[in-house]
Amino acid sequence: MSDSAAFTYNGGRVEPGETADIRYSVSQTYLGDPIRIPVTIINGDKPGPKIFLSAAVHGDELNGVEVVREVAQEWDHGGLEGTLVCLPVLNVPAFMAQERYLPIYDRDLNRSFPGSEGSTNAKRIAARIFENFIEPCDLGIDLHTSTRGRTNMLHVRADTDDPEVSRLAKAFASNVIISSTGPSGSLRREASDAGVPTITVEMGEAHRFQRSLIDRALDGVVSVLAEYGLHPTDAVHWPGWRTVIDGSKEKTWLRADAGGLVEMHYDQGSLVYEGDRICTITNPFKSESDTVLAPFTGVLVGVLENPLVYPGNPLCHLVRLDGRTLRAVERDQQAANPGGPSKT
Repeated sequence: MSDSAAFTYNGGRVEPGETADIRYSVSQTYLGDPIRIPVTIINGDKPGPKIFLSAAVHGDELNGVEVVREVAQEWDHGGLEGTLVCLPVLNVPAFMAQERYLPIYDRDLNRSFPGSEGSTNAKRIAARIFENFIEPCDLGIDLHTSTRGRTNMLHVRADTDDPEVSRLAKAFASNVIISSTGPSGSLRREASDAGVPTITVEMGEAHRFQRSLIDRALDGVVSVLAEYGLHPTDAVHWPGWRTVIDGSKEKTWLRADAGGLVEMHYDQGSLVYEGDRICTITNPFKSESDTVLAPFTGVLVGVLENPLVYPGNPLCHLVRLDGRTLRAVERDQQAANPGGPSKT
């Protein structure tokens, strides 16, 4: 064994061929008891890239928790060439409260990276996570869901202007990649800026496990591990079609122009054509209605789940398709749904 191949963090090390389940202290409660995050480190017998998988930086986003747990605890990692750092619950206080943000002062942990030991509680937690388990890695996948009241199709968010981030995003094999640098303080942006190419995976809705999306995300992890040689016997996946969305003209949030109750006519992931009626907003008596039409042909990346809206509330997230991609999506959806489009 070579010392250089050990994975080290403040307080421990994991040698090649070893797996460690640890609870790492990142803060304290009001009573001075430690707040610990669960971490599984799987260090392969052979050298290779170090990849982190993280979830629940927002405490109510649960689909990714199950993805990371299954990779860490159920997969056979015999022959692993490299290291997996599995962080199923980054935001333990919010997870315990089943809230999105840290309960103390309602701070967003995903706007607090890379953190600072001399700053707020959120930034201190972020710093301990970042220094010990993010910066030592070569790549990262951060798993999210939509916020409560909305749901997303599985897609990747990544800065595709960075060639290494773009390679990782495409390796995950989602149909849709939305390109942006990401908000300041977010894990994917700050990790990428620190030299650890990182993507965000969005899928589904808060407060639940959605098995079909979890399975698709697990396929994406398999594809990434194959791309980077950690599981060299596996194959990189091709999702059937792909669009990379870069620029405001290629995507839009459709918002309510009237308050009321919403009837959505399509699910997330559905193909809609310019002029299609995406949803209808009515008052309690159904005596007045406002119809929302698709401004262009595309795929609904995200849609409303909570049917109550004020004017200005987001209804759905639509991304544009070019002609070639549109034909591929039509073939894909016809094969999956021979009875017609995926309307609600």
